[in-house]
Amino acid sequence: MILDEKSMHPPPPYYAANGNGPPPFPHLRPAMTLSTLPANILLQIVHMTFPQTPGFDEGKLERQRKTLYWLAVGLRLVNRALYIACMHVLRSTYLPAYDTLIRSPYSSDPFPLPSSPPSAFAPVNPASLRLDTIQRETATLDLFIALKVREDVWADDSELHLERDESFKDLFDLAQPRSRLEDLVRVYGLREGVVSIDSPSNGLSAPAYGSSGNASPSPTSGVFRNPPRSPTSPTAKSISKGKQPMRSLKPTPLPFSSLSVAFSPRKVGLQMGVPGKSKRTIVDTERTRDERLEVTAKRLVRQLVVWLDER
Repeated sequence: MILDEKSMHPPPPYYAANGNGPPPFPHLRPAMTLSTLPANILLQIVHMTFPQTPGFDEGKLERQRKTLYWLAVGLRLVNRALYIACMHVLRSTYLPAYDTLIRSPYSSDPFPLPSSPPSAFAPVNPASLRLDTIQRETATLDLFIALKVREDVWADDSELHLERDESFKDLFDLAQPRSRLEDLVRVYGLREGVVSIDSPSNGLSAPAYGSSGNASPSPTSGVFRNPPRSPTSPTAKSISKGKQPMRSLKPTPLPFSSLSVAFSPRKVGLQMGVPGKSKRTIVDTERTRDERLEVTAKRLVRQLVVWLDER
């Protein structure tokens, strides 16, 4: 086949680089960084840091425990995205060991619960995820992880290292049941309408029972004993004397962030106050050592309902 050079089309003109890519992607996408990678890819990278073979003078499990220690004290402190990925690995790794140390008859649920769940259809950006959780027991699990990773590495480094049993004893005799009881008070308090997740917005009146509104007055505004008076006509007075029942006012729910539990084997109390300042006990109740935390939490919430009605 003979081609005539004169009949061939000239090559496309040369354009200076302007930052745009070729079609069908005319806009140049910025380069990905470690903090902007998708969560699943970043989690896979963290998993790939675990050694799969034994070392020269240590076994495979010892190397993996050192990697877990490095995740806890080093890598998770780099940025928000790596913190979320590292805590996912650490919590899933140490959760079985945490569950085996729960004292009977206490229960446990340390799974993080975000204060504002994201939309299921919104793209997840690790850099924009919130780190706070309303689940109080999650902090207890994190304390256990910080203690456990250190004890495991020290035990591998020296046979003379003795595990600090009193540290785990304090954690599971006091911190775990107290944080779990606070979470149960939140669950049952939300059900009874006496506890709120977010701080109530400022308002002048309390919502009535059965209302669908989310607004509620602040704790400083007080609770109305009687409905506010409004000018009424004789016709309105006659209507009010009919069969229409008057709506009772709902007590202002207390924000969960201001509540805490004073825990002991024989007595528990529900305290209210701003974190970092003095707190006062608003309700308390006796308990037995073998009483389930769910029973104690329900009794505290019932007393809280009475306390709010009497304010």
